[in-house]
Amino acid sequence: MSRIVSIIFLFFLSTGQLLAQVAMGTVTGKITTRGQALEFANVQLQGTALGNVCNSEGLYKIPNIPIGSYQLIISAIGYETQTKSILLSANQAQLSLDFEVNESIIRLDEIVVSGTMKEVSRLESPVAVEVYSPLFFKANPTPSIFESLQNVNGVRPQLNCNVCNTGDIHINGLEGPYTMIMIDGMPIVSGLSTVYGLTGIPQSLIERMEIVKGPASALYGSEAVGGLINIITKKPVNAPLVSIDAFGTSWGESNTDIGIKFKPGPKAHSLLGINYFNYQNPIDNNEDGFTDITLQNRISIFNKWSLDRKDNRLFTIAGRYNYEDRWGGDMKWTPEYRGGDVYYGESIFTKRWEIFGTYQLPVKEIINFQFSFNGHNQNSYYGTTPYFADQLIGFGQFTWRKKAGERHDLLLGAASRYTFYDDNTPATSKPDGLTNAPSITYLPGMFIQDEIMLDGQNKLLLGARYDYNTLHGSIFSPRLNYKWNSLNKKNTVRVSVGNGYRVANVFTEDHAALTGARQVIFTEALLPETSWNGNINVVKNFYIANSAYLSLDATAFYTFFNNRIVPDYETDPNKIIYDNLDGSAVSQGISLNTDISFHSGLKILAGGTVMNVTLTENGQTIRQLLTERFSGVWNIGYPIGQSGFSVDYTGNLYGPMRLPLLSELDNRAAYSPWWSVQNIQITKRFNKGWEVYGGVKNLLNYTPPANSIARPFDPFDKKVLLDNNGKVIPTADNPNALTFDPSYVFAPNQGTRIFLGLRFMINK
Repeated sequence: MSRIVSIIFLFFLSTGQLLAQVAMGTVTGKITTRGQALEFANVQLQGTALGNVCNSEGLYKIPNIPIGSYQLIISAIGYETQTKSILLSANQAQLSLDFEVNESIIRLDEIVVSGTMKEVSRLESPVAVEVYSPLFFKANPTPSIFESLQNVNGVRPQLNCNVCNTGDIHINGLEGPYTMIMIDGMPIVSGLSTVYGLTGIPQSLIERMEIVKGPASALYGSEAVGGLINIITKKPVNAPLVSIDAFGTSWGESNTDIGIKFKPGPKAHSLLGINYFNYQNPIDNNEDGFTDITLQNRISIFNKWSLDRKDNRLFTIAGRYNYEDRWGGDMKWTPEYRGGDVYYGESIFTKRWEIFGTYQLPVKEIINFQFSFNGHNQNSYYGTTPYFADQLIGFGQFTWRKKAGERHDLLLGAASRYTFYDDNTPATSKPDGLTNAPSITYLPGMFIQDEIMLDGQNKLLLGARYDYNTLHGSIFSPRLNYKWNSLNKKNTVRVSVGNGYRVANVFTEDHAALTGARQVIFTEALLPETSWNGNINVVKNFYIANSAYLSLDATAFYTFFNNRIVPDYETDPNKIIYDNLDGSAVSQGISLNTDISFHSGLKILAGGTVMNVTLTENGQTIRQLLTERFSGVWNIGYPIGQSGFSVDYTGNLYGPMRLPLLSELDNRAAYSPWWSVQNIQITKRFNKGWEVYGGVKNLLNYTPPANSIARPFDPFDKKVLLDNNGKVIPTADNPNALTFDPSYVFAPNQGTRIFLGLRFMINK
């Protein structure tokens, strides 16, 4: 009997030990972003079916977890995935773990405004809008917005001059004047600042960047022909208390961004930003006697205010001042030679101010008044050619958003733009060529948009705009957008058709009209350019076995131009001839963006664009100059466990472009080679908001040919002989019949360099 009792006792003892081994644990916590609760985030134990979704307060709880070690994965669409190793034991079966997650490089669903001029979910927008967060640009830090866009698919920063390194932004092969650059929805960067206004915007103040590819003239008017880039600045109330980002390179460049938030009153919030960039180290690695990149000294000050009002009505006002001194040219050039013909130099002083804001009227309806004013002064010499210009633009716009029943969401608007422009070129002189006549243009307009909800899966957008230009008369711009999405919103199709127009000013938009030794010729009064565009956009999202997320975003585009203004560099090497194309121009192609996010933290963004941009005149079709047929970009980021280290590998790849040659004897290549700029960065994140980052830019040390500048040893063409018709005569000193010309440029001339930087942020 005692033996039976002992066996029973041992059985229960062993069973108790077995039960202890399979005891259950619990993990709880809170997920936040920027100090605020993040709802609907997924919390999962890797390799198991155990997980939870955060509630509206960001709280989660995973009960009944067998004792053991696991990988806890926190993921949410639009945010970086985090992974943490945990151990549940009999002594510690209850864990409380809180997480702060960062926004993802490309946000998949958030509020956007650029496509329809009103706040709407990105997934619900009938207009395709690409959204890039500051994290995207931190993967390859640069001192200006211009350079930051080099890793956006279908968008290319194009240098227009080998000497002063000014440039513009191409979207789907269309040059900079066809791209509207806005800050907080206001058309700030236009006209004279198209060339010089893309620098000095403090990146520490950028909330996100929205890009719309394709014409948007039906809402935004002139210049939004190829697309628009809208730089959204941070709301002062949501900005960090202090943010600092500073880096330097082995070439001697230094850049500093500072952002400070303060609250001057009980209902006032303010955000101050300062950007300073300096480069004063002349380098001539290609040994052509000219600086490889321009020397610059630039400061920009930005201040934004928001006021708390009754019923949460909006009132924001912001201002920016930018000063820049840049020069490039002969390595022996100094400021005393400015404007002279001893040593060639291009020296540009730029002063620019901007004021813009939004005021919601104190009425029951949603009526906003948006306004902007900007002044731009330029004092420059291109060799011996002076260019002095002043521009003043005033813009005001009323918008009224009105619901009409359950299906119609209307937007009505009235806008007016005033442009004053004066310079020392023939553009602002009377026919006698002796009397100055500044250009003054008024551009009033009105627009209407109806966003129609056909049903839960189908949406139609109809829009039209009418403008009256005091120089060119009436301009009408319609558009149509259609969107379909599947019930689970994993598949979306967008179709758009629209009209765009642009009123051009050559001297304010095309730097080539001023640089070098060419004469500018106008064969006729330039008429406004008009275009028709069609886009088809397909987005498909996949969730792969709870371990990865994949998004494919494909677009086919076609744009047909009338009255296209094309500079002719090839008829006469001493002239740039401007006129409206007596024919047509076409930009067409397809693009694909891929976004892959793994629960391990690995994130891959890659994209490619295949396009063909052609000009047809007198029955002959040719490729547009300086336009690639293929471009590709990538951005690969990986956090190394819980070490705080992360690695970013970014780059781009471009196919051959047709280049501007000066004569049939020009011995330079008619097409550029395939070329690529690649960068790598390592970041270490510390506690309390500190980050240290560094890496290598242009890993392949790619630079364009050393002979890109034609005859740099004779920049004033003192040894160039011309015949009676103005044609260059080949001589022993000039066998290829060339003149000095810096327009043969397709890639940055800056080689490999090391960079090191520091970031610091205080959120509260």
